[in-house]
Amino acid sequence: MSDPVLRIAAKGDGVTATGRHVPFGVPGDTVESDGRLTPGPHRATPPCRHFPECGGCQLQHADEPALAQFVTQRVLFAAESQGLSAREVLPVHLSPPRTRRRATLHGQRSGKGAVLGFRAEGSHHIVDMRECHVLLPALFALVAPLRALIAGWGSRAPVDVSLALTDQGVDCGLCGLAAEGLGPTEALLDFARAEGLARLSLDDGFGARALWEPQPVTVTIGNVPVALPPGGFLQATADGESMLSSDARTSLTGARTIADLFAGLGTFAFALSPRAKVLAVEAAREAHLACKAAAAASRRPVHALHRDLFRAPLQPAELDRFEAVLLDPPRAGARDQVAALAAGTVPRIAYISCNPASWARDAKVLVDAGYRLETVRPVGQFRWSTHVELTSLFVR
Repeated sequence: MSDPVLRIAAKGDGVTATGRHVPFGVPGDTVESDGRLTPGPHRATPPCRHFPECGGCQLQHADEPALAQFVTQRVLFAAESQGLSAREVLPVHLSPPRTRRRATLHGQRSGKGAVLGFRAEGSHHIVDMRECHVLLPALFALVAPLRALIAGWGSRAPVDVSLALTDQGVDCGLCGLAAEGLGPTEALLDFARAEGLARLSLDDGFGARALWEPQPVTVTIGNVPVALPPGGFLQATADGESMLSSDARTSLTGARTIADLFAGLGTFAFALSPRAKVLAVEAAREAHLACKAAAAASRRPVHALHRDLFRAPLQPAELDRFEAVLLDPPRAGARDQVAALAAGTVPRIAYISCNPASWARDAKVLVDAGYRLETVRPVGQFRWSTHVELTSLFVR
């Protein structure tokens, strides 16, 4: 008896009508009685030669409707697991191919050359990247030169390579590559000049330090140039950031005072600040200082506060001074901060999350305290990946 695949599970397997998990199954496929998988209408030809070995992508075998369904269901199933439903589910947003503006690759000398790329799924094995359909072309263009650099280095130690596109070009950080003495340092400087890098940083175990930075490196956020610390966090794609910021502005329209919690560099604070006074709260010192300096230089009504919201969350009396709150916590969620919000009276809360499961747990606390889940939008910035994000609005 045939068993149709109905959906894609959280880790990328297809799930059939009988609950069977099938590797690389997509909705519309059918598992035959003899175990064969008969392809359905939503199966796509993977564009990359490295799929499925490369751990950068898990879902290149799914077409656009199947990807949209997967991202949407991840969010809605997480909400349903806590007994929640939104009044309105906004259309899913998927970032296009070749738009990823930040990534961390792994490299190592191998034989007479070197390998550089993402790791294989669930393994330390590095898949030597010869093409990539998620990275921006400007980032992928550095793969071959970086591979040659690692191949010519003396050490066989693993090297982590962080890449990010900034206003001045590509910011490149190397971790695990020792550069002791004048010769190795000059070799790295020559590499940075030859490749036109905006910055080259080296982390030798004591934190990243810039070796090459002809101009101060910035990223423009909400029309405000903000200094980007080495290894600083950026949203994965520019179009994804635009969608998240647009939803934040729409959700909090009319609010004159807003607290932006887990603010980072000020991604949402600067997007909201033309229409409101914003308190941007962040624990990471370098990100906080970058946000503070950018606010002062741009004369935006953004006040940056250095505070660890995990150890010292804003309390109800502090939160209730604001007409709205925006929070974008790490993957673990914001249990203690959400508990303080639930005990307060803030009229609107825009919650942006990179983990539907932790978001749903926090959402349950807010709803039990009298908030209504007004809207939710599933977001897939990490195309062909099982990593899912979302925007949401809670109204008291």
